[in-house]
Amino acid sequence: MVQIKTPEQIAKMREAGLVVAAIHAATREAAVPGATTRDLDMVARKVIADAGAKSNFLGYGGFPATICTSVNEVVVHGIPDDKTVLKDGDVISIDAGAIVDGWHGDAAYTAFVGSGHAPELLELSRVTEESMWAGIAAMKLGSRLVDISKAIEQYIRRQPRPATGKYGIIEDYGGHGIGSEMHMDPHLLNYVSRKRGKGIKLVPGVCLAIEPMVSLGTAQTEVLADDWTVITTDGTWSSHWEHSIALTEAGPIVLTSPDCGKAKLAEYGVTTAPDPLG
Repeated sequence: MVQIKTPEQIAKMREAGLVVAAIHAATREAAVPGATTRDLDMVARKVIADAGAKSNFLGYGGFPATICTSVNEVVVHGIPDDKTVLKDGDVISIDAGAIVDGWHGDAAYTAFVGSGHAPELLELSRVTEESMWAGIAAMKLGSRLVDISKAIEQYIRRQPRPATGKYGIIEDYGGHGIGSEMHMDPHLLNYVSRKRGKGIKLVPGVCLAIEPMVSLGTAQTEVLADDWTVITTDGTWSSHWEHSIALTEAGPIVLTSPDCGKAKLAEYGVTTAPDPLG
């Protein structure tokens, strides 16, 4: 069953989404050489506490932290700790979430630590982020779930190949429904699979977390002994971007973007619905 949200519930999800946006802003500023990933987790905890919200990551399936900190070849679900010290030239993807009155927000971004990053790493993040926006722009009334998957994959495949030879669209992880739980139906692939068919029809009240993960090589991953940390099997570095979006009669609302996604979606000719919080 796909949960359909009322306008009032979407407004609560917008509140949660703004907490997530605040986590992103604070951790981005704190992601500097010499900081540990535990330091970033403590920053996120303070933002959540100051907002009077709750963490939807801490304790989820036993996860021991407030955010996921995935460095370099780690694709997703990296656990913050005191041993991982950020270095000049690292790439880190930070995935964060929050709950307000039982309603969830979830989003991720990729940041560059210090300077001196190879051009292909900068381009990897750009391609991954833009593929996410292409997918969001495809979230239209009357379309199907597969249209989002298609938009993400096609954007990535149209880009010039990196020096490593190809972009790997991670196969084992993807987007999802979101609402009264963090992970809900439907599962959203970042590529088209004939086995999955067209998926659900997109109607008002559908809320999705759209999150492409892309590497500079393989699409294959493995999970480390901690049962959380996901790395690429060939050791290539990766990027992860995510936003939570609500579809309404008036169009999409990017719940975890400060401006509801208005500026970026305008580049795709898409008009966002008004901010439910005014």
